[in-house]
Amino acid sequence: MNTPGEIAKNYLAIGGAKARMPLGKLFLLAVLAGAYIGLAGLGASVASAGAGSAGAGRVLSAAIFPAGLTMVLLAGSELFTGNCLILIPVLHGEVSPGAFARNLLVVYLGNALGGFLIAAGAVYSHTFDLLNGSVAAGAVAAAAAKCSLSFGDAFLRGVFCNLLVCLAVWMAMAAKDAAGKVAALFFPIFLFVLCGFEHCVANLYYIPAGLLALGDPAYAALAQNASALTWGNFLFANLLPVTLGNLAGGMVLAWAYWAIYLKTDRN
Repeated sequence: MNTPGEIAKNYLAIGGAKARMPLGKLFLLAVLAGAYIGLAGLGASVASAGAGSAGAGRVLSAAIFPAGLTMVLLAGSELFTGNCLILIPVLHGEVSPGAFARNLLVVYLGNALGGFLIAAGAVYSHTFDLLNGSVAAGAVAAAAAKCSLSFGDAFLRGVFCNLLVCLAVWMAMAAKDAAGKVAALFFPIFLFVLCGFEHCVANLYYIPAGLLALGDPAYAALAQNASALTWGNFLFANLLPVTLGNLAGGMVLAWAYWAIYLKTDRN
């Protein structure tokens, strides 16, 4: 197992390679990551809809959703929230701030496309018909609830979420085999879903899925209390504060581990 200090040193090379990746390759890997997270979200929604109670549904959803980061890390792809850790080589002077910003922007756009494609596929393939339409009703309700958060709540839930996501990535790098990586990442991701924290890439699937479902009369008829579910609220009431919160949470963790394990190496 790699120690935390070894993880920090290893990430200098890992983050540097991510920052220097050609844009086309970076974008395609980001599309894949957005799709993997979207598929995990879809699976979590199906599990939750069939659980029988809200509490059991939340636990089942939290247990399924780590499949997304598992696919991201083991299959190879680029995730916006995890890439906040590239701040580590930036602080160490090995990656420029501009290269860091370029990576985050390209990856965010690719993640958005991947998540949207899964949302559209789930709705237009009528996967939402599962369990007598309860998957559709749950998807719309979840999206509406996310769009109903205050700016401050969405921001803070985003901070907590990406502390846990980046911690999951960090812990996975401690393991040297696939089984160890999956075991390490599972509980931080389980916790963020269980606690209802907000992940911008997941929301790039969840909220478009709810919005597209509202466009289908059969699904719209199942929706209740969905007045907050609009494209405007998606972009400005949820996605903006959650993205800012995810950036803050991930970068705080990155700074902390750099300061603990690498800053003294340069003094």
